[in-house]
Amino acid sequence: MHSSLNVVSEKVSQPIGLACPVDLLSYKTACNDCRVRALCLPTGLSRQGNDRFSELISQRIRINKGGGLYQASDPLEFLYAVRFGSFKTCFTNVEGQGLVTNFWMPGDIMGCDAISTNRHVCCAFALEDSEVCLIPYKRLETLAHEFPFLQQSLNRLLSSEIVRDHKRLLMMCNFSAEERLASFLLGLSKRYAERGFSAHGFVLRMSRDDIASYLGLRLETICRSIAHLRQLEIVTFGGRTVEILNMPALKALEHGYGHHCAASM
Repeated sequence: MHSSLNVVSEKVSQPIGLACPVDLLSYKTACNDCRVRALCLPTGLSRQGNDRFSELISQRIRINKGGGLYQASDPLEFLYAVRFGSFKTCFTNVEGQGLVTNFWMPGDIMGCDAISTNRHVCCAFALEDSEVCLIPYKRLETLAHEFPFLQQSLNRLLSSEIVRDHKRLLMMCNFSAEERLASFLLGLSKRYAERGFSAHGFVLRMSRDDIASYLGLRLETICRSIAHLRQLEIVTFGGRTVEILNMPALKALEHGYGHHCAASM
């Protein structure tokens, strides 16, 4: 599927110094043909609009596992559409500790943190070998003025990030450790299902340390919560492979009915 991506362009400059650019001009590519198109920006565009959007994306870059896509304080040049693979974004606090702010999957658009200040406030790292499409932000803004559906898609993207951050804040303030873990697993389940994969079995690309950081918990607390879900036979964990055995019970746990679940099993 990706064999043609082995051709590395010598005509284009490397935009961030952390990955190899791939020249898209030597072979046909289009947003219309992308398997995660429905999750990406150009939703509801006319054929002409889709073609114009595709013309924006003249480069894709590959990032090896552990490699950086952008760093905090880097200037805003691109938004990044994840084509395959996965990423985490991290914020460094005043004590120098890295706090995981989000995880990104194919079809997600990264880099919106830089829109308000024209500089990124987070760092982005690949959790596995990954590839992103580069969307030049200034050209995207110009195109959005011509095609209202594109502007609406961009607005929905920004709104969804605000809603996600609000939900995470609510979770951090009100949920117990097991409720947070249940909510996290259900969120991943939904996102995998949206991408055509199983909602009941998937692989965690992030480490348990990353999960603990994202959920605002200690690593040992995450490990205890995982052990309890195993004991209740709600979820099994084999290394990083997750299998949800009882989806209704996991949803009940997310909503604070954990004691009832345990008593009924």
